[in-house]
Amino acid sequence: MGAARMSRTPLPGIGVRYDLTTRERRRLSVVAHRDGSRTLSAYRDDDPDACALSVRLTSWEAETLIDALAPTHRSPNLLSTTELGLVAERIELAATSHWNGRLLGDTRMRTETGVSIVAVLRLAEAIPSPGPDFRLAGGDTLIVIGTREGVDAAAAILGRE
Repeated sequence: MGAARMSRTPLPGIGVRYDLTTRERRRLSVVAHRDGSRTLSAYRDDDPDACALSVRLTSWEAETLIDALAPTHRSPNLLSTTELGLVAERIELAATSHWNGRLLGDTRMRTETGVSIVAVLRLAEAIPSPGPDFRLAGGDTLIVIGTREGVDAAAAILGRE
């Protein structure tokens, strides 16, 4: 038996696909859709390209499954954005992005979409609350919070090449 392996594949306009190959060489995948839902798929032993099971989960069902797989004690002081009609997402800035090397303020993100960029992840560093004079770079991951529509609009703006 080998080691477990995980890979991540961006699916433009859809979300992100995570593929897990277990120690026992079983294949599972999760597609994290932009609307917060998830599709969990398991593949056959005899044909790893043939899907044996595929289940679409709402965001609440996915959170419930996550809690069952990795139970944690939740603090009542933590903000639960989904209950407030908000979503928090990571949006990766491509190296080919129009915004690569430009100032965050030039995107007019808050004005155009209403979302807040609460942090930028760059290499092994997290930059909390970047200001309008923050210079974006390809490979940055922006942590945004806002309405579903606002986050989708932000992803469209940041995806501009």
